[in-house]
Amino acid sequence: MAIKSSDPRRDYQGSMSVAILICMLAHFVVKINGTAVNDSVYYYELVAPQPLRHSAPIDIELQEHRQHDIVDMVRFDKGKLMAKASNLTSISWAHAVNSQQLLDEALGGDIEMIEADIVLGQLNGEGPVLPVMAHPPATVSDLTLEEFLYQIKDYNEGHEGAEKGVKLDFKSIEVFEGSLDILDESIPKMTYPIWINADIISGPVEQNSSVPVDPSRFFAGCMRYKQAVLSIGWTTRWSADYREGEYTQTQCDAMLQAINDNNVTSTGQVITFPVRAGIAANSGPQLHALVAAVNDTNESTLTIWSSENDYVNVAELRKLIFSFGLDRVYLDVPEELSSQLDLHKPGNGAGTFNSLVSFSFVSLCFWAFSSWLKSV
Repeated sequence: MAIKSSDPRRDYQGSMSVAILICMLAHFVVKINGTAVNDSVYYYELVAPQPLRHSAPIDIELQEHRQHDIVDMVRFDKGKLMAKASNLTSISWAHAVNSQQLLDEALGGDIEMIEADIVLGQLNGEGPVLPVMAHPPATVSDLTLEEFLYQIKDYNEGHEGAEKGVKLDFKSIEVFEGSLDILDESIPKMTYPIWINADIISGPVEQNSSVPVDPSRFFAGCMRYKQAVLSIGWTTRWSADYREGEYTQTQCDAMLQAINDNNVTSTGQVITFPVRAGIAANSGPQLHALVAAVNDTNESTLTIWSSENDYVNVAELRKLIFSFGLDRVYLDVPEELSSQLDLHKPGNGAGTFNSLVSFSFVSLCFWAFSSWLKSV
């Protein structure tokens, strides 16, 4: 509880001083135009994050109506700000880019994030076992992780202002740890979004066919890459035939426990929770509670994904997305499902800005706002 002065005028003046500081800082952000911290950083006008309220029913129509009125929210990706922050669902994805042909198409296309899977296997079925781009049960690829990362870096260096981010989905702890030397060489040179993904908790619908990636060993490796977004999820089982299933409170608690036990809260690294669309639609309260708990220390979002033939309750999923807000949900789903969700109406989009700002500066703005809240 804040201790207030006995003089109301002094309280008012103090509050106004902090508010003026916030306005000056925000104004300074707007004036920055080109040569500061990092050539790939974007900025957005700052507002305070709105607290999540669960005690009353969510007015989805009101939420939809307000999307075009929301000032762009701060989004800390790669330790800095992510383009299109007020509508993360508008960011486009290429999924399972696990071959040279698919990588060529992704680099030549109009997408913004490239997702790919990594396993231990062989290049063209020959030679030593090493990290290659493939999805289990496949263990043969025409593209190694090292070459995959090199080609994306080479492309981005030649396309300033139109860089593509990358999400690496490691399918086992062995391939992740076997990739650390490659990541050590590549990630420090990246000036674009890099996500490191693994399913670290056994998840919904009695999923026991996939072995989760060991969370302690995974987080230990990720500590080397503070700029990376940690994309941490659950193993799942789902299909066109499933209707019942959810991310249970126990499973969400296990995720939170893994984050706390491995001191991820001390790093302040950005976290996104990849959740399967058909299951997430049934799991609103649990997911809200998890994100709210993590947001105390680490900026966090959802990344909703889906396989091609998954059953999805579209109305419930749409309700879930708007209950979080378009500024807190990435959407990596097939085009048919994306069209059914109908999220990209006029007014829901977000502009992209090319000015620059540092993470520490944004943190100062939040500190100022927090101080002001405590004084009123």
